[in-house]
Amino acid sequence: MSTLAHPELIRLLQKAYSAEKAASYAYQGHAASVKNKEEKIAIRQIEEDEWNHRKEVLHIMNHYGIPVSKWYEFRFAVIGKTISASCYVIGWFMPFFFAGKLESGNVCEYFRMKQFFNQIGIRNWDSILYEMGMKEKEHEIYFRDKIKKAGCCHILKSFSTGD
Repeated sequence: MSTLAHPELIRLLQKAYSAEKAASYAYQGHAASVKNKEEKIAIRQIEEDEWNHRKEVLHIMNHYGIPVSKWYEFRFAVIGKTISASCYVIGWFMPFFFAGKLESGNVCEYFRMKQFFNQIGIRNWDSILYEMGMKEKEHEIYFRDKIKKAGCCHILKSFSTGD
């Protein structure tokens, strides 16, 4: 087992690991709350992708002996469960919008990890981090397209601007 002397990267890995749990929980409620069967299937697949990302991030953390943050685990579990429950009461738009925003941030997160690893001369995670970032981009596009098809195009600007 190697050690990793990059505090910002360590925190980013710990946060990503726990945030994937929050996303997975949120998608459970989101999938259960939608009526359209195709949307339900797509959102469940996205949930599965998030659980897989969590597993991959844990593999990287274990390689460097990075502990799981109990604080992040608690915090993100509460966030995920809260979002999951709220999907039943806030209508269709908000879950799709915030899922798209979340996925947009995740794309950057995985590419930042790759960049941090590269800065310290580690390239063996490039492929998996790139793949996870691209999968998050697919998720973002899915949610953005759902909003676009519903005629809410004016709101889509905030996906890329971060507003």
